[in-house]
Amino acid sequence: MEETVRWLTPEEQLAWRGFVRLHERLGGRLGRQLQTESNMSSADFAVLVELTDVPEGRQRFLDLAQSLEWEKSRMSHHISRMAKRGLVKREECPEDGRGAFVVITDAGRGAIEAAAPRHVEAVRALFLDHVTPAELRVLADISDRVVGKLDEDSS
Repeated sequence: MEETVRWLTPEEQLAWRGFVRLHERLGGRLGRQLQTESNMSSADFAVLVELTDVPEGRQRFLDLAQSLEWEKSRMSHHISRMAKRGLVKREECPEDGRGAFVVITDAGRGAIEAAAPRHVEAVRALFLDHVTPAELRVLADISDRVVGKLDEDSS
């Protein structure tokens, strides 16, 4: 059975392509700045942010992968690389022999504490300084609604 494609209107296409371009360019620029100024990748930063946002700086491996929308293998390889650099460590889960925790180390905390001020300044300079408070509220509302829908329909 053939499905009818709901092609984008010119207005939708303009908005979508603009959003994608913004996301790619902003992410690329912020990632390069993190790497240059803090010797940390965007992926490293994302993991460390997630771990500093939870009590005790530890999160179950699969929950962390789900939070970041990463495949299990990507998470495993990346956590191994971060552990070799001393930013995180793995801890076995005593209640579940198959599960594990990812835990931020003191070095990981130091790395994110050093990187965060520079990163926030870059976010301001590259993005926040160019939108109005009203535009920011609209963006937050749109983001919350779309993410909420994605969370509902997660598969």
